[in-house]
Amino acid sequence: MEVSDLRIALFSGNYNMTVDGANKALNRLVGYLLAQGAAVRVYSPTVDDPDFAPTGDLVSVPSMAIPNRPEYRIPLHFSARVRQDIAKFAPNILHISSPDRVSRQAAAWARRRNIPVACSVHTRFETYFRYYNLSFLEPLVVAWLRRLYRRCDALIAPSESFAQVLRQQRMNYDIGIWTRGVERDVFRPDRRDLDWRRSWGIADDVPVIAFLGRLVMEKGLDVFADTIDQLQRRKVPHQVVVIGEGPAGDWFESRLPQAKFVGFQGGENLARALASCDMFFNPSVTETFGNVTLEAMACGLPVVAARATGSASIVKHGQTGYLVSPGAITLFADDLEHYCREPELRAAHGAAACAESGAYQWDAINQSVADTYLRLVRQRQRRAG
Repeated sequence: MEVSDLRIALFSGNYNMTVDGANKALNRLVGYLLAQGAAVRVYSPTVDDPDFAPTGDLVSVPSMAIPNRPEYRIPLHFSARVRQDIAKFAPNILHISSPDRVSRQAAAWARRRNIPVACSVHTRFETYFRYYNLSFLEPLVVAWLRRLYRRCDALIAPSESFAQVLRQQRMNYDIGIWTRGVERDVFRPDRRDLDWRRSWGIADDVPVIAFLGRLVMEKGLDVFADTIDQLQRRKVPHQVVVIGEGPAGDWFESRLPQAKFVGFQGGENLARALASCDMFFNPSVTETFGNVTLEAMACGLPVVAARATGSASIVKHGQTGYLVSPGAITLFADDLEHYCREPELRAAHGAAACAESGAYQWDAINQSVADTYLRLVRQRQRRAG
């Protein structure tokens, strides 16, 4: 069996409605699979005005907007229309990428037909509740996730550090790695633009700390703001640039009134904004890989990040940046202060970060997912035989 023999039904909770690292990776994967001759059909909630055009054939599943987060939608049920469509498509592998109700029903549909199921895990869903005063629900969510993940033929994790967490949680014993790549022709140190900095009122010699991501509390906005407060109390020269937007944007602006909020940036504009900064600060513990961290590294920025799933697999402590215990405000501030006050150290770690990012090539990364599909199909065929 070859990649061109695969017929993949992919279920996503957000394929192209709102830009995030997960759906960007899924669209790139589908594009690669189609280029290799595979047949792919995607099932996901849709909206009238998505953030970007989908790659491949997209079938809309019934959904509803999430209260207070209308940019996302909840898949509701595996409708008769969707069942008829997938039966006609006749997949030989099912890929689910979120633990929602439709994905669970689709996985059950596949099991009844002896079709293998792969599940890619893109975020630490159980940790989200910590940011909304609901941390007591975390053990229940872990058990709820385990019920789905143990019924899949394999899990696909974006980093070895996160795969280890999944093993410790007894989610599954067949866990492959689907890391992430970076567009090196887009994200480069030479995108640095002093005129862009000046247009935002940033002096050439001021060290700039970058934040990149959706402005939601689960990205560690409170830790970021508290750390910047410490730098201000220490009178460390710095400027903060926030790249992104989201429902917590007003709160974040009120906490960081001196920061430059440049809004959503994409493509070359994003690369210019990142490369025009001097260091990247990522306190999040919810990410399973950290695409934004890799993009910053490719732009030549050293990284200060939480020692958590994702960043721990990308950042080499003391070489390309610093890894800090989650929530350790003082330690985050210490490392950022080093970079702000020591331009030679900042430059050395930034150059090492850029070199390290070169190991993440998209085609080889996406082929690893195709290889997982082929292995699962062959295993199922051998059992049937």
